[in-house]
Amino acid sequence: MDRVVVGITGASGIPYGVRLLEILREFDVEVHLTCSPSAELVNKHEGDGRTWKEVLALADVVHDNGNLAASIASGSFKVKAMAIVPCSGTTLGKLAAGISDNLVTRAALVMLKERRQLILVPRETPLSSIYIDNMAKLSNAGAIIAPASPAFYNKPKTLDDNINFIVGRVLDLLGYDSDIFSRWEGSE
Repeated sequence: MDRVVVGITGASGIPYGVRLLEILREFDVEVHLTCSPSAELVNKHEGDGRTWKEVLALADVVHDNGNLAASIASGSFKVKAMAIVPCSGTTLGKLAAGISDNLVTRAALVMLKERRQLILVPRETPLSSIYIDNMAKLSNAGAIIAPASPAFYNKPKTLDDNINFIVGRVLDLLGYDSDIFSRWEGSE
């Protein structure tokens, strides 16, 4: 069974992280979750009505973000990949500077040092030069930067269509096939 770490930070875009947790339950994967303290607050404003406790229950294992001794803080704990969805600008900055002062950043930096897959889904707009530089630095270090920029070729009709597109792309990067979004089939 694969292990995947999901990090949820306090950036706008909590529905992306929650939907990723929901869909990962359909696969043979053990999901480890850690969240920044502000993620719960953002969920109150952007969430679908679920309590934070209900969101956390979507994961198999929940780690306190302050516990730097958690299993996912060590490279000897084997995980397939980590996705931070959404990834705040603050988290991008800390990762680009190599700062591991919480479990989200520590687990992500472990992924980079172990050369394991790290997917970052920033949702900020507009992007400052600092954010762009941080994303470039992380990309050069091996992270995959997958901005939450939905497509429109699929003619989305609902907000869920846009959420599913982004989450479907993250699932692709993680190596899990899903049919939650319409793929480009070419043009005639």
